[in-house]
Amino acid sequence: MSIPGPRSLALAAQLRRYEQRNVTYLADDFPVFWRAANGATVIDADGNEYIDCTAGFGVANVGHSNRHVTRAVADQATTLIHGLGDVHPTEIRIRLFERLAALLPKGLDRFFLATTGSEAVEAALKTAMLATGKSRFAAYHGGYHGLSFGALAAGGIQRFRRPFAGALAQSPLLLDFPREGGISARDAALETERALAERDDLAAIVVEPIQGRAGAIVPPPGYLRELRRICDERRILMVVDEIFTGFGRTGRWFAVDSDAIVPDVLCIGKAMGSGVPISAAVGRATIMDAWPLSTGEALHTSTYLGNPLGCAAALATIDELERLDLASRAKHLGTVVRARLEGLRWHRGVREVRGRGLLIGLQLDHARRAEAVVRHALRDGVMVLQSGVDGDVITISPPLVIEEDRLLRAMDVLEAGIMESK
Repeated sequence: MSIPGPRSLALAAQLRRYEQRNVTYLADDFPVFWRAANGATVIDADGNEYIDCTAGFGVANVGHSNRHVTRAVADQATTLIHGLGDVHPTEIRIRLFERLAALLPKGLDRFFLATTGSEAVEAALKTAMLATGKSRFAAYHGGYHGLSFGALAAGGIQRFRRPFAGALAQSPLLLDFPREGGISARDAALETERALAERDDLAAIVVEPIQGRAGAIVPPPGYLRELRRICDERRILMVVDEIFTGFGRTGRWFAVDSDAIVPDVLCIGKAMGSGVPISAAVGRATIMDAWPLSTGEALHTSTYLGNPLGCAAALATIDELERLDLASRAKHLGTVVRARLEGLRWHRGVREVRGRGLLIGLQLDHARRAEAVVRHALRDGVMVLQSGVDGDVITISPPLVIEEDRLLRAMDVLEAGIMESK
């Protein structure tokens, strides 16, 4: 059967009729419509199967439709689907706080639960403003923290900011994100310090430990430790966005564990609920207590705060990550994949292979080639994402439960696509 099949093409025509046109890219040969997914396999509306190397934007770390997670969500749904957020809380919210506090870097034990990554980032930015009395932020070129207005205050990809610049009161101070292999941590820190030298109005620096949307860009080892020092010396809060990199993705529970640093606020989400929307901003008590004591009207909340289904999914996800030791598995499989892809460096179209754990970027010479490889892979039964500020990177971020032989099969498909591309 051709890909996309007739059912996907028919659904695309219906979607084009109803959905706002800037949301989903639609072409004659892209996309396919998902019908079901299990483990690292996606089945489309026509019954075609694919090896998923996206994990649904990094969400399905424990696998799509993980039976322990789905059972926990189903059991929770029979008793309580929705609570009363910040008025009459639920017991399961406390259980989730306790589990997370035991896993997170020591000292991060005050939580604001949310639904999306953008919400978690906005809660972190508001926290920084309350804690410091300042309202400007530093961030990084290529940084991606969500697309809501608040999150765009720390966004480093201009195509997302530019259309709404008139409503964004202030632009962030954008720093260069250092790359592993290009500069030492110490030299990168000196550049960061120079950029901050004339500023005394910054509430926080917002940083991804590995830039995801920009194409799996890894900083030099030790840079986050240097950044922690700089923030302490300049009395700037360090907000780390681990929405993509958390929950085992990079070979550790959280990417900051590799540098043994504790941020002032950590943002988590995506894989936290295995597909049930839930996220959080987690901070030190001394920082989070900048928020006033609630007197019955929260300054920042939402209808779905601490949703019971999200909490149940998160608890079951943590259980599965521990039971299957998926952080270690991500580290092992990442080493296997990178070694396999390094074998393609001879090809004139391959520029770089980078990443950590199962967050890997394959940088090609231009966006057209990356797009062609993504489409070739889809036709051959493999799903990967095109990324990078210039669109020239293929990101490989499969569920951490993927079988090694299937992952290597997916890499064979990518190689074939590169060989055929122009």
